[in-house]
Amino acid sequence: MPKAIRIHETGGPEVLRFEEVAVGDPGPGQARVRHGAVGVNFVDIYHRTGLYPLRLPSGIGTEAAGRVEAVGPGVAHVTPGDRVVYLSTAEVGSYAEVRLVPSDVLVRLPPRITDEVAAAAFLKGLTVRSLVRRTYPVKAGEVVLWHAAAGGVGLIAVQWLKALGATVIGTVGSDEKADLVRSLGCDHVVVYTREDFVARVKEITGGAGVPVVYDSVGQATFDGSLSCLRPLGMMVTFGNASGLVPPVAPAMLSQKGSLFLTRPSVGHYLAARPDLEGAAEDLFGQLEAGRIQVRVGGRWPLGQAAEAQRALADRRTSGSLVLLP
Repeated sequence: MPKAIRIHETGGPEVLRFEEVAVGDPGPGQARVRHGAVGVNFVDIYHRTGLYPLRLPSGIGTEAAGRVEAVGPGVAHVTPGDRVVYLSTAEVGSYAEVRLVPSDVLVRLPPRITDEVAAAAFLKGLTVRSLVRRTYPVKAGEVVLWHAAAGGVGLIAVQWLKALGATVIGTVGSDEKADLVRSLGCDHVVVYTREDFVARVKEITGGAGVPVVYDSVGQATFDGSLSCLRPLGMMVTFGNASGLVPPVAPAMLSQKGSLFLTRPSVGHYLAARPDLEGAAEDLFGQLEAGRIQVRVGGRWPLGQAAEAQRALADRRTSGSLVLLP
């Protein structure tokens, strides 16, 4: 029988169990996919800890790439043998060797994009695309602040923003990570462990502030991020790596310059099939043209998912992490 990572209770990495699972034939609207690579993301940790509750017992994981083995009735846009990648936030369970997947989340992969690159880039790339093209459409010449620039999302974001013609200020936690993001085009790098990022942003922008801040760190950077914005600027908070942001008084946004605050979820941007296909096509185009290079910062066998999540939570890695079934 194939195996998968399952959780029966919330908690630390030790609750991840590598178990045999029964995977039958696909039903209407389903496909059976054998995974070649599985993406590891912070949302997986949120599911494991119960911050984002699941109905237990449950699988875990939101994205993977592999090959279609079989399709159920009514499935026409993929066929057995197709290489595919998917993001599924509604039905988690990608930490698996084989699984049944709703076919409407599957996107066929171009031949030149490997399973590993696809699994490392799909959720993160679609997140970046949604944030910089739709949440706040970044224009050439704008100065943008991106926190955690050396993470899996951040490295893709730096490259995509440079392709759009933006000037990028990125925050990182070490000199090694600073060198990495500079090598990908980040214009100004702030090592937040020894530098005041608010003061640096004010210095870089001549006191004006930036039109948009993208912040996946959460609690530790939220207040400072608001102080980096120019009047009418937008605060995009899209993660909780350091903890949840406390409640915000709307009047404070007015006092700081009539600021805009949003908490986007990529699933809402991709809920319609045409939006998913358009975003995926845009991402694949960036990858194939070489404008975005995906750094895989760690690889683990599927059965060692707990160690992969520990490394991610402890910030011991840069780039994207993948599990290999």
